[in-house]
Amino acid sequence: MRRAIYPGSFDPVTFGHVDMIERSAKIVDELVVAVLINNAKKPLFSIKERVSMLEEIAGHIPNIRITSFHGLLIDYAREVNASIIIRGLRAVTDFEYELQIAQTNRIVNSEIDTLFLTTSLEYAYLSSTIVKEVASYGGDISHFVPEQLIERIYAKYS
Repeated sequence: MRRAIYPGSFDPVTFGHVDMIERSAKIVDELVVAVLINNAKKPLFSIKERVSMLEEIAGHIPNIRITSFHGLLIDYAREVNASIIIRGLRAVTDFEYELQIAQTNRIVNSEIDTLFLTTSLEYAYLSSTIVKEVASYGGDISHFVPEQLIERIYAKYS
C-alpha cells in the first residue's frame, strides 16, 4: 500500500489546501492529512478546530485520514507508515526551503521520499496568512476558502 502524508498548519484551510488534498489522494492508496501542532506559532484556530474543518471539507474523500501531530514530520511519517511526504510548491522561493527540508528528511530516513506538487495556477498566490490578513480587516475571503468556513474565520476577529 502506498501511503503518503500531507502535512500543514491549515490555519485556516484554503482552496489551495483542498486542491492539494484532492490531487494527492488520486496518486496514493491512502493520504494522511496531518495538522501540525506547533507550539512556536500562535494559531487562529485550535488543533481540534483545524482537524474538524478538514474533516468537514475533505471527509468525503474515501482514502484520506485526518490526524494531528507534534514533533518532527519525518518521525510522524514513520509512525503512520507513510513512505511519501507530499509538499506543495507555490513559487521558486518555496522550492529552496522545501528542498532543504526534503534533503534533511532523506538523511534522517532514506526510506521516505518527498513528492513536490506545484500548486494549481489559480491558487499560486494563496496562503493561510493572506486569508487571515484579509479577514482581519473584514475583507472578502470567499475566493480563498470554502464557504462553510467563512463565518468561523470572521468570528475569530470580532
